[in-house]
Amino acid sequence: MQPRPLAAVAVAATAPFPPSWAHQVRAAATQGDFLHAIALFLRMRAADAPAAPRSAVPASLPAALKCCSALGLPALGASLHALALRSGAFADRFTANALLNLYCKLPAALCCSPSTDDAAGESLESIRKVFDDMPEKDPVSWNTVVFGYAEKGRHQEALGVFREMWTDGCRPNSFTLSSVLPIFAKCSDVRKGMEVHGFATRNGFIDDVFVGSSLIDMYANCTRTDYSVKVFDNLPWRDAILWNSMLAGCAQNGSVEDALGIFRRMLHSGVRPLPRTFSSLIPACGNFASLLLGKQLHAYVIFGGFDGNMFISSSLIDMYCKCGNVSIARHIFDRMQSPDTVSWTAMIMGHALHGPAREALLLFDRMELGNVKPNHITFLAVLTACSHAGLVDEGWKYFNRMSDCYGIAPSLEHHGALADILGRAGELEEAYSFISKMQIKPTASVWSTLLRACKVHKNTVLAEKVAKKIFELEPRSMGSHVILSNTYSCSGRWNEAAHLRRSMRKKGMKKEPACSWIELKNKRHVFVAHDKSHPWYERIIGALNVFSEQMVRQGYVPNTEDVFQDLEEEQKSHVLCGHSEKLAMVFGILNTPPGTTVRVMKNLRICVDCHTVTKFLSKIAERDIVMRDANRFHHFKDGNCSCGDFW
Repeated sequence: MQPRPLAAVAVAATAPFPPSWAHQVRAAATQGDFLHAIALFLRMRAADAPAAPRSAVPASLPAALKCCSALGLPALGASLHALALRSGAFADRFTANALLNLYCKLPAALCCSPSTDDAAGESLESIRKVFDDMPEKDPVSWNTVVFGYAEKGRHQEALGVFREMWTDGCRPNSFTLSSVLPIFAKCSDVRKGMEVHGFATRNGFIDDVFVGSSLIDMYANCTRTDYSVKVFDNLPWRDAILWNSMLAGCAQNGSVEDALGIFRRMLHSGVRPLPRTFSSLIPACGNFASLLLGKQLHAYVIFGGFDGNMFISSSLIDMYCKCGNVSIARHIFDRMQSPDTVSWTAMIMGHALHGPAREALLLFDRMELGNVKPNHITFLAVLTACSHAGLVDEGWKYFNRMSDCYGIAPSLEHHGALADILGRAGELEEAYSFISKMQIKPTASVWSTLLRACKVHKNTVLAEKVAKKIFELEPRSMGSHVILSNTYSCSGRWNEAAHLRRSMRKKGMKKEPACSWIELKNKRHVFVAHDKSHPWYERIIGALNVFSEQMVRQGYVPNTEDVFQDLEEEQKSHVLCGHSEKLAMVFGILNTPPGTTVRVMKNLRICVDCHTVTKFLSKIAERDIVMRDANRFHHFKDGNCSCGDFW
């Protein structure tokens, strides 16, 4: 067992002391030997006056304070503060700056008792008092205070100190700017960030790598990656950290192709990628369902020898699952030597979203047998699997097992998942009772899971009751208004549906349009219902009509339940024909070689008729079709779907 710092200091203080106190203390601190430096300082203080002249104290105090900060010794730091005041060493700006830094690093114990509620606030008051009492301030003093406020989330105070610095005639330096810019990044205040950018340009800081990096991050957090790229391109040199900052900025804003372009430039520049490079790019490909780009990155991972990195492998598993290729994800997972909790969870969630729910539960059992402890996200994945397969008893079992076996208190998300399990299975009253008795106050999103189930099971009475709960929490919940309106339509209550939609229009509420998209040759083709703007529209409709004739001969009957308009059946069939997922799917069939898997994404839930049509098309066109909607993935093959018609 390692000795505690103070105990180690006491032991070291008994060793023979060197002749030059201040020099030895400073040298040990500079070399990172903080315990030895503190021990020397304490021995110096304990020694007789001839051996330890008073002049050695102020000369070694900054180094001693630095050591207290590094070792986490707040009590000793407070004693040194008192010593600085008694000895007059506080008048030395190096000592005062070291004190400021100490208070920033060790906020709570230096200035307040354990019972104080606002330790950070007390600490900031102490920092400010030390700063105000300093007889002489330099840029380091100002920077330390700005950084201290910024680190503790007191952004306005940090900016106030920055303005004071300017008014006081102290010129900000690169450290000041790189401390202030992250504040605007967190506040997404691009206008003020631009003002600092202008100051940096006028005063010769624009080529500084730290300022440049802060500007890149600031613009990226403010969703202005175009400015990030300009700053990046104008820097005289770029290290791996800068390249990765630029990549992460593009990726977090959804500019996956731009990020990949930066990545290629990075390779051409001879900069070797870091593991965090792929940790930024690969999840972005998954979030935006860019399978082709994800595969290219996977190739780079293998080529660069990063495929053994557990974090990258977990990112790849998650990416392939989100892009609709769970088989490759499972291949990567099965090759991992010792998957961690993140890897197991990603694979369990992958199976949960793609259909084989039993496989997800079997994986969970294997995870437990391998003594890998599940976390709250793992249980969310397991509950999702139960929801997508209608496994009510299993859902209750795993929900209770969280707290009984692992001491994990079910969160709002877990309660919502169990409510979804009950609702999908038609246990509507039980779901209502469960949500009403939740120990955590249910949110509108939790109630919305039940509202969707009421629509599926055509329970209009309960839907009205649930909608009232939602509107009390979120009066302008667009999705809930639409679901309730559609529930009325499904029940033939056209007057109520029309009244609700008129009310929505008066409130200025606009329904999110359904859209589907397909990615071909690095280009994304987006379709909305009956959108004639796409150059292939006429050819798509022509092919769809041919397919429709074949489907009718094989027994297809249009399902008009999801046409929420009071129309004749023939008109409803025409409306169904132009649904966005059908357009995207047929476009994919027409533009890919025979046998190629067609992958379509949709922003909303797939309707019953489109689901039926896709089953027919998978058989007629002899294609595997993967469709991701707002709820899950559907894998169509030979006229069947992986969801088992339960979604």
